Amino acid sequence: MSMQVGETGDEDVPMSDINTTPLVDVMLVLLIIFLIAVPVVLQTVPVELPKVDFEPTQTKPENVNLSVRAVDGQCEVYWGLQRVDSQRLLDLAVAKLEDEIEKQGGPANVTELPEAHIRGDSATPWRCLGGAIFTMQRAGFSRVGFISEPPPRGGIRF
Repeated sequence: MSMQVGETGDEDVPMSDINTTPLVDVMLVLLIIFLIAVPVVLQTVPVELPKVDFEPTQTKPENVNLSVRAVDGQCEVYWGLQRVDSQRLLDLAVAKLEDEIEKQGGPANVTELPEAHIRGDSATPWRCLGGAIFTMQRAGFSRVGFISEPPPRGGIRF
């Protein structure tokens, strides 16, 4: 740092200006250090995400359609149009898989199992959707997916 002493007559009056160049230099060095250090600290698993808006589903009669919503903080799950609780959902799902396996001639002849398609209301808390997914996977459904609406053509995508 430097300080210049002004000479006005007999009195020595210090100059109150600050040299900001060293301050800017230090800030730039700190900025570069943080730009280099932050990616090293944030460790993530490299994943290639899908580049599609949606994947069309094939509607098959053996697939299970669930609707999940929350009303007054309570989760509601519907099998088709019938409201079910967790235990009833598990029982229906297990029975559905057993029937499908029997139709195909037993476990050794199974070619394709039904899928579970979940239509979740956008205001539904994740715990409701997660509970339905967990129950369907616990019943033995290996493919559980979400039904969504594609964005309007020419509309804004988020």
